[in-house]
Amino acid sequence: MEKIASFTIDHLALRSGIYLSRRDSRGGVTVSTFDLRITEPNREPAADIAALHTIEHLGATFLRGSERKEEIVYFGPMGCRTGCYLLMFGSLQPQDVFELVLRMCDFILGFQGEIPGAKAAECGNHLEHNLEMAKYYIRIYKERLEKYGRTEYPGVNG
Repeated sequence: MEKIASFTIDHLALRSGIYLSRRDSRGGVTVSTFDLRITEPNREPAADIAALHTIEHLGATFLRGSERKEEIVYFGPMGCRTGCYLLMFGSLQPQDVFELVLRMCDFILGFQGEIPGAKAAECGNHLEHNLEMAKYYIRIYKERLEKYGRTEYPGVNG
């Protein structure tokens, strides 16, 4: 069985950043998938589930309401809980979404009030949210993005 591309990335060397995970084209439509690595795999604990759930709700709310909303396909958490995937229409590079992601971080950091979509009728797990922890992770993530600007995967194992 062929190993999928995401399993060839050296997760021992992976740091916080924005990485182009894959690009798919079908029927003249191209979708770019970005790996927004919030915590550092196998170096730091995975993100708290409630915080990551809140990041998902707030990130999706921001992105789907932004000036680039027509480009957004999906935003949601990784199963390993070390980050989120951002899928966008177009043949894009991490530099093309860098400022958008920084603004999403600012939105989350400045957010106050009730989490959008966090009522029982709107969410399958409406009780599991943590705004303060979401801000904790996003504050660190944004600082790392601004300091290091990582957009290239470190090493690829064959």
